[in-house]
Amino acid sequence: MNAPPIQQLSQDLCVAGQLDPPAMAWAAQVGFKSVVNNRPDFEGGPDQPTNDAIEAAARAAGLTYAFLPVQGGYQSPEEIARFGELVTRLPKPILAFCRSGARSGRLYRATLG
Repeated sequence: MNAPPIQQLSQDLCVAGQLDPPAMAWAAQVGFKSVVNNRPDFEGGPDQPTNDAIEAAARAAGLTYAFLPVQGGYQSPEEIARFGELVTRLPKPILAFCRSGARSGRLYRATLG
Protein backbone atom coordinates (compact mmCIF):
# COMPACT_ATOMS: atom_id res chain seq x y z
CA MET A 1 0.00 0.00 0.00
CA ASN A 2 1.09 3.59 -0.54
CA ALA A 3 1.93 5.49 2.61
CA PRO A 4 -0.86 7.85 3.62
CA PRO A 5 0.09 11.49 4.11
CA ILE A 6 0.84 12.10 7.77
CA GLN A 7 1.77 15.18 9.76
CA GLN A 8 4.12 14.92 12.72
CA LEU A 9 2.93 17.10 15.61
CA SER A 10 5.42 15.95 18.24
CA GLN A 11 8.10 13.34 18.75
CA ASP A 12 5.38 10.91 19.86
CA LEU A 13 2.32 11.86 17.78
CA CYS A 14 1.42 12.05 14.10
CA VAL A 15 -1.98 12.69 12.55
CA ALA A 16 -3.53 11.53 9.28
CA GLY A 17 -6.74 11.62 7.33
CA GLN A 18 -9.10 8.63 7.14
CA LEU A 19 -7.22 5.35 7.37
CA ASP A 20 -8.55 2.00 6.21
CA PRO A 21 -7.92 -1.48 7.61
CA PRO A 22 -4.90 -2.20 5.31
CA ALA A 23 -3.22 0.97 6.63
CA MET A 24 -2.93 -0.67 10.05
CA ALA A 25 -0.31 -3.15 8.80
CA TRP A 26 1.56 -0.23 7.20
CA ALA A 27 1.43 1.75 10.46
CA ALA A 28 2.89 -1.15 12.42
CA GLN A 29 5.54 -1.76 9.76
CA VAL A 30 6.81 1.83 9.89
CA GLY A 31 7.01 1.77 13.69
CA PHE A 32 3.80 3.14 15.14
CA LYS A 33 2.76 1.40 18.36
CA SER A 34 -0.75 2.85 18.79
CA VAL A 35 -3.60 4.20 16.68
CA VAL A 36 -6.38 6.56 17.81
CA ASN A 37 -9.52 6.81 15.66
CA ASN A 38 -11.25 10.19 16.16
CA ARG A 39 -13.83 9.76 13.39
CA PRO A 40 -17.40 8.66 14.18
CA ASP A 41 -18.63 5.67 12.19
CA PHE A 42 -20.47 6.54 8.97
CA GLU A 43 -19.70 10.25 9.24
CA GLY A 44 -18.54 10.02 5.62
CA GLY A 45 -21.34 7.73 4.49
CA PRO A 46 -21.70 3.97 4.08
CA ASP A 47 -18.36 3.53 2.28
CA GLN A 48 -16.32 4.76 5.26
CA PRO A 49 -14.49 1.89 6.99
CA THR A 50 -16.05 1.12 10.37
CA ASN A 51 -14.31 1.36 13.69
CA ASP A 52 -14.75 -2.40 14.21
CA ALA A 53 -13.00 -3.23 10.92
CA ILE A 54 -10.12 -0.83 11.59
CA GLU A 55 -9.75 -2.01 15.19
CA ALA A 56 -9.59 -5.67 14.12
CA ALA A 57 -6.89 -4.86 11.57
CA ALA A 58 -4.95 -2.78 14.09
CA ARG A 59 -4.98 -5.52 16.70
CA ALA A 60 -4.01 -8.12 14.06
CA ALA A 61 -1.02 -5.90 13.22
CA GLY A 62 0.00 -5.76 16.88
CA LEU A 63 -1.07 -2.17 17.48
CA THR A 64 -2.76 -0.76 20.56
CA TYR A 65 -6.01 0.85 19.41
CA ALA A 66 -8.37 3.46 20.86
CA PHE A 67 -11.67 4.82 19.54
CA LEU A 68 -12.49 8.38 20.60
CA PRO A 69 -15.05 9.65 18.08
CA VAL A 70 -15.53 13.42 18.16
CA GLN A 71 -17.49 15.82 15.99
CA GLY A 72 -15.62 17.93 13.46
CA GLY A 73 -16.85 21.31 14.62
CA TYR A 74 -16.64 20.93 18.38
CA GLN A 75 -14.55 18.95 20.82
CA SER A 76 -15.76 19.07 24.43
CA PRO A 77 -13.44 19.62 27.38
CA GLU A 78 -14.10 15.97 28.33
CA GLU A 79 -13.09 14.74 24.86
CA ILE A 80 -9.95 16.90 24.94
CA ALA A 81 -9.06 15.51 28.38
CA ARG A 82 -9.65 11.94 27.19
CA PHE A 83 -7.41 12.50 24.15
CA GLY A 84 -4.72 13.87 26.47
CA GLU A 85 -5.01 10.75 28.63
CA LEU A 86 -4.65 8.52 25.57
CA VAL A 87 -1.57 10.41 24.38
CA THR A 88 -0.06 10.05 27.84
CA ARG A 89 -0.71 6.35 28.40
CA LEU A 90 -0.69 4.66 24.97
CA PRO A 91 2.51 3.09 23.67
CA LYS A 92 4.39 5.55 21.47
CA PRO A 93 4.66 6.64 18.75
CA ILE A 94 0.94 7.22 18.16
CA LEU A 95 -0.90 7.77 14.89
CA ALA A 96 -4.25 9.56 15.33
CA PHE A 97 -6.71 10.01 12.48
CA CYS A 98 -10.03 11.55 11.48
CA ARG A 99 -11.43 12.66 8.12
CA SER A 100 -8.53 14.96 7.21
CA GLY A 101 -6.25 14.93 10.26
CA ALA A 102 -7.31 18.44 11.32
CA ARG A 103 -9.65 17.32 14.11
CA SER A 104 -7.01 15.05 15.63
CA GLY A 105 -4.53 17.91 15.41
CA ARG A 106 -6.95 20.29 17.15
CA LEU A 107 -7.47 17.76 19.93
CA TYR A 108 -3.73 17.47 20.43
CA ARG A 109 -3.11 21.21 20.40
CA ALA A 110 -5.97 21.69 22.92
CA THR A 111 -4.25 19.28 25.31
CA LEU A 112 -1.20 21.54 25.34
CA GLY A 113 -3.23 24.25 27.08
